[in-house]
Parts: sequence; structure tokens; C-alpha cells
Amino acid sequence: MSSTELPETVAAAVAPKVSPVRVAEGEELRSVTLPGLTLTVRSRPATGPGAAPGLYVHGLGGSSQNWSALMPYLADLIDGEAVDLPGFGDSPPPSDGNYSIAAHARAVIRLLDAGGRAPVHLFGNSLGGAVATRVAAARPDLVRTLTLISPALPEVRVQRTALPTALLAVPGVAGLFGRLTREWTAEQRTRGVMELCYGNPSAVADEDVRRAAAEMERRLQLPHFWEAMTGSARGIVDAYTLGGQHALWRQAERVLAPTLLVYGGRDQLVSYRMARRASAAFRDSRLLTLPDAGHVAMMEYPRQVAQACRDLIDENRPKTGPGTESEPGPSSDSASGSDAETIDEHGRS
Repeated sequence: MSSTELPETVAAAVAPKVSPVRVAEGEELRSVTLPGLTLTVRSRPATGPGAAPGLYVHGLGGSSQNWSALMPYLADLIDGEAVDLPGFGDSPPPSDGNYSIAAHARAVIRLLDAGGRAPVHLFGNSLGGAVATRVAAARPDLVRTLTLISPALPEVRVQRTALPTALLAVPGVAGLFGRLTREWTAEQRTRGVMELCYGNPSAVADEDVRRAAAEMERRLQLPHFWEAMTGSARGIVDAYTLGGQHALWRQAERVLAPTLLVYGGRDQLVSYRMARRASAAFRDSRLLTLPDAGHVAMMEYPRQVAQACRDLIDENRPKTGPGTESEPGPSSDSASGSDAETIDEHGRS
């Protein structure tokens, strides 16, 4: 039986024993159980006094480990947590099988509400950028600042290199891909992903490739791996087709939080040209462009991304003292109630 077969193919089989997820030095893992949902959260406790809470949201096919390179550079300012979205990383699939962007956003909102850490500095990459945009638009009370790295916002002309990822949303394609790549090793798969996601994949250290391949091997043993991939890919495609107030670009226009946008010049999944449109859509935004970066700038250029984040955070520290508000973060009359009331199946908020 191939580990690349779809969940419905292996449902009756005995689940393989999966190796434990890697935890880097200085990181901690914990499980958060909510009704119908269990999330794994990777944390890097703050190293400095007065650090503000932060939450990092990964992209399609990624996990909280995607933020392990960036978090140490912000640990003196950010008490950081990175979530494994439902079905990814070490988080089990959601009980309702819903992988839409709206469902992922509700999961993040529920995590923030349950943790009592908000408002947070919210970070999102790719799919996580779309999720974070919805969270910031629906619940401005939860977000102090917003950092989006190659956010998956709709493009009229999708790059040809992004089409294979979009095709995962088509029923049967993931199964076909699994059969065609049955003999591929975890390292071959990993290098293929790096070719797509990194601006300069040859610069990745051999040790990092080995670690990524080990994580790929672990994920391929999970019975729900392809379910989460295909479901979330469909979620992105579906979100791209929503119109009116529910459209992602309209949601971006509603975001009140100061926003940092990061785009890579060699990104093969989110076009570099979208930086201009994003800068116009987010009302309080600044832009960092990295010409040699690909789709995961926080992994390739963590120092440069961290510096831009530090500038954003420093300029938006809460003001305290006589005559000032002690509670930070934007507010809104609509920023109340449960996540179920603020964002529905179709992203309505």
C-alpha cells in the first residue's frame, strides 16, 4: 500500500505508526482541544520583558515549522505561537472535514478567543495570509498588526507555475499524482517543493534538506495528508470565486490593523506584480520586496523579514500614560460575539 494514496483508499487499513514531529531548541509544543477541533501549537517563549503576543499561520502543505527560522529573530519582542492548521503539521483533521479558508479562519479565531492572548501580532504566509486577512477583517479586536508574506489573494492571471497546485482542487488529480509519484523518495519530493517555493533552492543547507525530507516522510504516513491538501486547495479556489463583500480583496479593504506586505521577486506561486494591488487594498500598509526571494521569504531571508516586522511592531506599540488608551489594537462595533457569528461557511462576516 502506497503512503501517497488518498484517505478513502486507506481508510480501512491500519494506520501506520507516525514518527514524532520535530521540535527545535527553544520551542515547545502543546495541544489545544476545542469542540470538534484539536490544534497543535508551537511556541517560542519571549526572551525579553514586555513582549507582545504573536500568532503565525502557515501556508498550503506547510506547518508551524515554517516559522521556526523567523521566530528567534523576534523573540525579544514577540511571545510567539505558531499554529498547525487543521489537518496539517501535527494537528488532526477537523471533525467536519471542512478545509475552506473560512473554516481555517474560524479555527484561528477560536484559538485566539480560547487563549485570551489577543490582540496579537498576526503573521500569515500564502494560504495562511488569506486566512489571516479574513481574521483581521472579521475580528479587528484580535489583531494588533498584520504581516502577510506572499498572501494567497486572487489573481486574474495566475502564473503557469502555480497551476499544478491549483489542480489539486480538481477531484481525482491528487490520486493520479500519488500514483504517478509512487516511487519518489521523500527527498525527491522535498527538493521538488523547494524548487517551487524557494527563490534559490540550491542555497538551502544539506541539513535543512534532510530535516525537511524527514518531515515529508512523516506527513506522507498520515492517512489524512492528501485530504487536507486537496480540501485546502479547493478552499483557496472557492475563495477566489467569491464576489461582493465576501471577496478576499474586499475583506482586505476592511482590515484596520497596520499591515506589512512581503513579496518575493522569484515567487512562482504568488505573482510579484500583486504587491502593488495589495498595497492599495490594505488601508494602512507598507511593503517589503525581496527580489531574490521565492514564496517563503520568512524561511529564506528571516533577518530581512524580521527587521521589517520589528519596524512595524515598534511603530505600533500601545501607548500608555495620562490621557492615553492602555488597551492596544483596533476596535470595531462589530468586533464582538463568537467566531460562529462573525464568519460563516462562505467567508461572510
